[in-house]
Amino acid sequence: MGSDSPDRGAGTPGPDAPGGEPHGTGGPVRMSDVARATGVHITTVSRALRGSEGVGNATAERVRRAARELGYLPHPAAASLRTGRSKMIGVVVPRLTDLVLATVYEGIEEGSAAAGYQAVVANSGDDRAVQRLRVEALLGARVDGLILGDARTDSPLVGELVERGVTTVLTSRRLPGVPSVTCDDPLGGALAAEHLLGLGHRRVAVIAGEPYASTGIERTAGFLRACADAGVDVPADRVLNSRFDVRGGREAAEALLALSPRPTALFAVNDFAAIGAMGAIRDAGLRVGDDIAVVGYNDVPLASELPVALTTVRSPMRAMGREAARTLVRLIAGEDVESARLRPELRVRASSLGRAG
Repeated sequence: MGSDSPDRGAGTPGPDAPGGEPHGTGGPVRMSDVARATGVHITTVSRALRGSEGVGNATAERVRRAARELGYLPHPAAASLRTGRSKMIGVVVPRLTDLVLATVYEGIEEGSAAAGYQAVVANSGDDRAVQRLRVEALLGARVDGLILGDARTDSPLVGELVERGVTTVLTSRRLPGVPSVTCDDPLGGALAAEHLLGLGHRRVAVIAGEPYASTGIERTAGFLRACADAGVDVPADRVLNSRFDVRGGREAAEALLALSPRPTALFAVNDFAAIGAMGAIRDAGLRVGDDIAVVGYNDVPLASELPVALTTVRSPMRAMGREAARTLVRLIAGEDVESARLRPELRVRASSLGRAG
């Protein structure tokens, strides 16, 4: 059959299969309705909506716009039977209530949609058992591949998925030997250290995040390496693991503030942990930026709007998600891919500069 004709097989819904939304006549919107509205042949509509070659950009955009306006949705069973793919990507993240992860997921949605895929997300709560359940549920729904934002160094799950031949890409966090799209976290940690050292701080401390997450591990390692290169020793009791949230940051900061001599600067590997640390500093009767400098990581929108604006390392959250989706789609298509580390940037504000900020 020529490439201009939609594929048909026994029992396979054809290009005129109904969509999922009613239109003005009360029936489902069909591909033929889109063809009539645009004045092109139904095969052209089919190819334009599938993103196939041979349709001009202007015509393809006109078809897609008409499909949106009419409320046409492609028949999922027809697409799956025709291509052998569900055109769905499964995504697992620790929790979408985390603004960083929600922003990464928005990027995944954008990248998936641009490639003609739908992203389906599940929360693991950063729990190993729940993560496994969510992954198996998504695989049971016949997703074409997985993007995991909750990879853990203390879990064999990702390695098992690779052994099973599940097309998998990691984002936010990384593991050796698995394609990933992350921020260059060692560099980000080094940027934070260089900033604080440049301000004259020598008694520095780290709120290091969860010990099983590459984000905290690599940001801390980059920070400590830059300190060591500058001849500044950071004792082990000044590097504390914590949860990636406000309470975790507060608890870690309270412990660090109790040390003698007290640190003059804190680096938190997550903005929300940094915000918790700022609260602990305030409650101890100290001034953020004047008495103790604070640097966070990610640059969530709230960071610049705090009463004392937070100095932080900006990670390209949305871009990570978009690139992770593109990478997975390329893997699904059988292409070779390489892991990518996107460059972070330092945003200097009052929390490290005090009144000078």
